[in-house]
Amino acid sequence: MTEFGTNRVDWRALWASGDLARFCFISLGILLHATNETMVATVMPAMVGELAGVQLVGWSLAIYELGAIVAGAAAGRLVSYVALRTNMVVAALFYAAGALLCATAPSMQLFLAGRLVEGLGGGALVSLAYVSVERLFSRAIWPQLFGIMSAIWGVAAFSGPLLGAIMTEFLSWRWAFGVFTFGGAAMALASFLVLDTPEARRPSTSAGKAPPFPFIALGCLAVAVVLIASAGVDIALLRSSLLIVLGLAGLALFFTIDGLKPRSRLFPARLFSWRTPVGAGMTMIAAFSVATCSFGVYGPLLLTSLHDIPLLTTGYIIAAESIAWSILSILVANAPPQRERLIIVAGALMIAAGIAGFAYTIPQGSIPLILFCALLQGGGFGIAWPFVTRVIVASAPADEQTIASSAVPTMQRIGYAVGAALAGIVANASGFSQGLNHDAAAAVASWLFLAFVPLGILGCLAALRISAAANRPIEAAG
Repeated sequence: MTEFGTNRVDWRALWASGDLARFCFISLGILLHATNETMVATVMPAMVGELAGVQLVGWSLAIYELGAIVAGAAAGRLVSYVALRTNMVVAALFYAAGALLCATAPSMQLFLAGRLVEGLGGGALVSLAYVSVERLFSRAIWPQLFGIMSAIWGVAAFSGPLLGAIMTEFLSWRWAFGVFTFGGAAMALASFLVLDTPEARRPSTSAGKAPPFPFIALGCLAVAVVLIASAGVDIALLRSSLLIVLGLAGLALFFTIDGLKPRSRLFPARLFSWRTPVGAGMTMIAAFSVATCSFGVYGPLLLTSLHDIPLLTTGYIIAAESIAWSILSILVANAPPQRERLIIVAGALMIAAGIAGFAYTIPQGSIPLILFCALLQGGGFGIAWPFVTRVIVASAPADEQTIASSAVPTMQRIGYAVGAALAGIVANASGFSQGLNHDAAAAVASWLFLAFVPLGILGCLAALRISAAANRPIEAAG
């Protein structure tokens, strides 16, 4: 079989050998994780109506992403010591157990515990899927397999909100998590049966060379996110301010410690320095990841509470954002290098316009305008993200390009976790601390999105900075 770009891969032979079927099965872990990740927003109104605890809504995404970050970092290292098949079975069981806890939770606190366990299992499944490609398949077909993985993310982003809305409308929000309980259990059983190759049944031969696990850095990150999220519960000026300051200090300490550990680093050096395209690009990713969480976490809850918009409609709106992301990514994929600067800036402006637009459209309740803002935000990510990622990786030093490529999704997840925690602070300070009602929802809708407009502006400024050097590093790297 020849390298990608010289001859076509024989997919029929790949299927006959069993490799393609094995790959499709491994990718089910990505589908389970990503679908669950995007589903929770559409079940939130029904769940809060039954469990109460609207003050903890922001935690639902923050704690899930935190678990995914920690487990994703751990799984890539554990395969050096424990067989890939064993890792996959345990991760799937964690995922199923977390989904079961969410489905049967009698209180919001236990629901959040389930979300943490789900995040641990889901994050590990995603990381192991990428490890599996490297361990089990020929290097010649890696590009095609990674392309299929990207398509799976798009399918999951589309199907998650619709699954949650349909289950809630016709059965119960609990059944939405019940589906993933069965899915995780089935994957655990199938992992044991399907991953029967020698490469999957034994640990990596490079066990002694595995980089150390960044316990201290990730511990700081976990504490920082929890402190920020805690600041939004039972708002009190002195206590909440202190928790926010301590949380932000914890984030700074996390990035500092990460930079001091060369063998276990998660991010490239000079992470946020605007003197380099890498620093400006990572700033843009961090700013927009934090700023765009509000609609995904609180949008359906606000639209249902304020305007009685059906959950299925809110699911379609969130799905439309994902569709715009996928379609525009495909449309601009072959853009010439001289257009990349314009595309990055245009994408950043679209994202910022979507954030600001939600501040007007959510209180008004106009579905066409809300949909337009969702398309702006998703489409902006779709056209900007591939080129920003390319600039970051190509501009990094040769010995840091692998770290840079994995740092982009890691930073995105950290941004989602921190953004959800900050959104919880704004929402509770604006009215949700008193419970869920129409007046509280109206106050939250007015402030929640405006609060993140400054981060949208910061993302645009970073885009301008990175785009100034976008063409030169790419050409040099080519």
